Amino acid sequence: MKLSNRAAFTAIAVIAAIAVTMGVSTAAHADWARIQTEAKGQTVYFNAWGGSEATNTYIAWAAKQAQTLYGIDVRHVKITDTAEVVKRVQTEVAAGRSSDGSVDLMWVNGENFRNLKNGGLLFGPWAQSLPHWGLVDLNKPVRTDFSVPTEGYESPWGTAQLTFIADRAKTPAPPRSAADLLSFAKANPGRVSYPKPPDFHGTTFIKQMLLELTPYKAVLQQPVNPAAFATATQPLWSYLDQLHPSQWRSGKTFPANAAEMHRMLGDGELKMSITFNPNEAANLIASKQLPASAYSFGFSGGTIGNVHFVAIPVNARAKAGAQVFANFLLSAEAQTRKADITVWGDGTVLDISKLPTASQALIRKTAPGALSEAVPTLPEPHASWVAALEAEWLKRYGAR
Repeated sequence: MKLSNRAAFTAIAVIAAIAVTMGVSTAAHADWARIQTEAKGQTVYFNAWGGSEATNTYIAWAAKQAQTLYGIDVRHVKITDTAEVVKRVQTEVAAGRSSDGSVDLMWVNGENFRNLKNGGLLFGPWAQSLPHWGLVDLNKPVRTDFSVPTEGYESPWGTAQLTFIADRAKTPAPPRSAADLLSFAKANPGRVSYPKPPDFHGTTFIKQMLLELTPYKAVLQQPVNPAAFATATQPLWSYLDQLHPSQWRSGKTFPANAAEMHRMLGDGELKMSITFNPNEAANLIASKQLPASAYSFGFSGGTIGNVHFVAIPVNARAKAGAQVFANFLLSAEAQTRKADITVWGDGTVLDISKLPTASQALIRKTAPGALSEAVPTLPEPHASWVAALEAEWLKRYGAR
């Protein structure tokens, strides 16, 4: 069959396009095969928060899988404050440790990512070259982190959203806004509190109140400056001045962290607790730390949500091993297990429609106590607001 000139041109163009695509795919495949070969036998020191038994157990499982599948020895370095890891990387690079750093992969987001990126302390870009990147749900904020572009310097790992926990037997109608919370605290003196910043959950609570109370929401998505900070935060400080006298111990002292609040809720000392995992209450019920009547809720106008990531320091020893492990963490198997409420219950970053039916069902599975209502997700303020908010909070309330 003889083709017309136009048809022939089209056919040639299609063939050329396919050839180019295959060439890129082949090159990418060869590059990834090289990375996997280099990774075999490497030890990856994964610095990640160690404050949750469920999280630690999951990481131990993932490490075992990495050893079996890829010959990588992943060691979980349990940390309490990611900022300390950032300082360690900064110190090592400043001392000339350019390729033998102590951190190969780290669990990070927000201001810690911003500080590493701005300091030129991250290896990359690499994340969007991972084979499993194609499974990622790009409708989630996986390409920005607290309004800072990730640009392939960190790989998404999970999602989270600020969630409150209460006991239905004692609090059948929870507060649904900042104004409701103030009224609730006044009606229940000494039974409401939040963790002391710079604890992560305490700082998140402060950001939540700021997002709801300030009329200048647009400036929160921009790098902070003194004038904008003073104007935008004035309603927040006025609100806290009213809230604190009705809080636990009259707002003169605060729980150390969310785990302490969970215990106080279970003991009946507090009426509410706080978490950044919408499924955590289900886990706390299962482990008998909270009664079966515990439940999760959010504010009607929404609560802060974000994506958390893993990143590779610029001076990591095992860069190949870190990439292979990060790619496994993005696999359907790893993400499905992580989302399983009986394992961890951490939200997936994958496009669920791209997963097997069994995985979709498991990810959508709920359990008593977990957040069952739809709560709008509010964007995090720009990462630069965190340090400014914490410093001002400590100045105003930290010395009481």
